[in-house]
Amino acid sequence: QVELVESGGGSVQIGGSLTLSCAASGYAVNNYAMAWFRQAPGHEREGVAVVSKYMIRTVSASVAGRFTVSRDKSKNTLTLQMNNLKAEDSAIYYCAGGADAAQLVPSRYPYWGQGTQVTVSS
Repeated sequence: QVELVESGGGSVQIGGSLTLSCAASGYAVNNYAMAWFRQAPGHEREGVAVVSKYMIRTVSASVAGRFTVSRDKSKNTLTLQMNNLKAEDSAIYYCAGGADAAQLVPSRYPYWGQGTQVTVSS
């Protein structure tokens, strides 16, 4: 049974930090890319960061310089360190896995977590 379980969401003030974690199981995790997406109310799901099966990391332009993505293949985990958070970062953050190519395109990922809420306010 495939599972991706996110943790670490919550409420934080503007300029604060949060760390999201994702634990994956039930498939050959290390053979595929893992990624973070987010979705705010009324908006489409947006790619945030991805780590390829070769451990190449990419973050979207909207979070570059503030967010860092990392992956631990020995533990099948993906982490998103979010610093200098802005109100527009508020969204449900989803962990995704199972894509062969490290693309920030939701349709490429067959496996998804349940999501974790991140709220940034003043």
